[in-house]
Formats: sequence, C-alpha cells, structure tokens
Amino acid sequence: MSKRERRKFDEAFKRMAVELHLSGKTSTSIGKELGIGADLVRRWTREFKSEGATSFPGNGKQNLTDEQKEILALKKELNETQIERDILKKAVSIFSRGDRKPTGS
Repeated sequence: MSKRERRKFDEAFKRMAVELHLSGKTSTSIGKELGIGADLVRRWTREFKSEGATSFPGNGKQNLTDEQKEILALKKELNETQIERDILKKAVSIFSRGDRKPTGS
C-alpha cells in the first residue's frame, strides 16, 4: 500500500479560492475547477472570515500581533517561574526534614 503524500497549497492559491467563493461561486464548482475538495474551499473561507488578513500563515506559524507575542512571552516566563518555585518548595521540605531533632518527652 503506497502512502499518499499530503498536498500543500500556498497562501495565494487559498486566497484565490476564497475570493471566488466570496464572489458567489459555489464551493463545489470551485473545487472542481481547482482540483480540490469543496469542503476545503468552505474551510478556507471560514478561516479567512474569522482570521482576516492573518489567515493562512503556513507551516503552523502564527501571525501574532505585538500584544499576543507579549502575552505568550509572559505566559512562558510565568510557567518557568512556577516550575522553579515548585522545585524550591520541594528542596526546602527535603532539607528541613533533616533538621528535625527528636524531642525527649
């Protein structure tokens, strides 16, 4: 059984298909003309409507605004700080166990 290679479409191709769909052509007719599935045309159109100019970044890259980039950087820093805090808490509990001296009651 041969493995089918996944087809890749560039941003210009996707935008052209979306523009045709938004101009009133059906997704089925666009799909037949371009040799792609009608569901793909509909998905690209949905993505374009929701994301606008930042849609179709390619290869999993996200087109983020400066604020979104800052938020991601802050979330990453917060996560790293929380991990460091948890490690220090465990270290304190381990070292404080050894300091306990039995009381002679």
